[in-house]
Amino acid sequence: MSATTVPPPRETLAGRLIRTLILWVGGVWLLCVVGVVWYVDGEINYNFDNELVEVSHRMFDLALDELDRRQGEATSERILIAPAPTFADAAVMFQVVAPGGRVLLRSTETPGDTFDVPLSTGFANDAAWRVYTVRHPKRDLYLQVGDPLDRRRETLNRTLFGLIIPLGAVLPLLAWMLRKIAREELQVLQTMATEIGQRSGTDLRPLALPGLPRELQTVGDHVNRLLDRLAQALDVERALAANAAHELRTPLAAARLRLQTALDHDLRRDDVVAALGALRTLSHRTEKLLQLSRAESGASFTRERIDLMQLAATVAQDFWQDPAVIDRLGLKVPDSGDAPVALGDFDALAIALRNLVENALHYAQGAAVEIEVDADGRLIVRDFGPGVTEGELRTLQLRHVRHSAERAGYGLGMSIVATIVQKHDAQLELLSPPPGAAHGFEARITLMRA
Repeated sequence: MSATTVPPPRETLAGRLIRTLILWVGGVWLLCVVGVVWYVDGEINYNFDNELVEVSHRMFDLALDELDRRQGEATSERILIAPAPTFADAAVMFQVVAPGGRVLLRSTETPGDTFDVPLSTGFANDAAWRVYTVRHPKRDLYLQVGDPLDRRRETLNRTLFGLIIPLGAVLPLLAWMLRKIAREELQVLQTMATEIGQRSGTDLRPLALPGLPRELQTVGDHVNRLLDRLAQALDVERALAANAAHELRTPLAAARLRLQTALDHDLRRDDVVAALGALRTLSHRTEKLLQLSRAESGASFTRERIDLMQLAATVAQDFWQDPAVIDRLGLKVPDSGDAPVALGDFDALAIALRNLVENALHYAQGAAVEIEVDADGRLIVRDFGPGVTEGELRTLQLRHVRHSAERAGYGLGMSIVATIVQKHDAQLELLSPPPGAAHGFEARITLMRA
């Protein structure tokens, strides 16, 4: 049997962030150290060179005075040695040189190979010395002053050690602080993950996480919108189940009772016809419930340009297939001008318009029904039947409302229309009677123009 491979533990975001910060901060720190070394080295050499120039200018006349005073002692083979200074730490390595390169005067402590550099004005280096050569402005003589390079390196090292050692000691502290700050700042992610993990089908409340940074606030807003959509989907599912239980109970019971009565009486025709009517009612209400479920979800609704005249004609053509309706249902559209165009979902609006027409045909008691598309882009369905009272008008959009035993009300159909209109950010207006009529009912849908 093969051994089970255990996947390596995933790296945490905090660990990745800490490592990246330490690497970048350490790299920047190293670059800063290199920059400090370069800058300090330049400053030290600059200061030493200035000091060397000042010393040479002060020493030149003193050296010439000593040379003039002892001029008689100088020969071509002998180099004059300047007297030792009073203070040993004030000793300066120098020599006075003639244009041909012959040394005339040299300081007491100067080794013989100290000034092994070309005889030209300015700075020059050999293996161990930094030499500055200056020519006298009036006499054809040169003064060379030397400074040991070891002293410069010692000063540079002492300065750098004084800077780098404290910085190096602070680096671990900086890494610890970065680690602590990163973990504290990312703790809100763990809190958010815990809040999301606690959500379930029974708890879809929005996440309450105050004080989030802007990036995480955007994530939290998206999660809350997702939870809201899930809650709406579950509400639609629960509403469908509740509506089905409410609307289908009566036709199912009626169909079962009629069929049982028919069986008990050797399938009497009247009972079979009544059972078929109950099943038709069941089918009709099932269709309405499915329409209502889709309307409430609104997830599949589109926002496209819709020719309202084409929409009204399509719905009217469906009803004109019934010979009993063709003489009752009329279609009225603008006589001239461009066809009104609105934004919406063609199928959903067709469902809403079809429900309005079905209600009008059912409750108008044989009166004429009219579909109108006006020039302002409104869909209007009106009938000239008995209409409804003012009290009934206020409750038409409520589900399962029964105004009387004989008149079941507009029921689910009007609720479906109201829901579709709301999802389209449109307006639904109900009037009874229609303007200019003595009786009847009118429903207007005002859509957003394209």
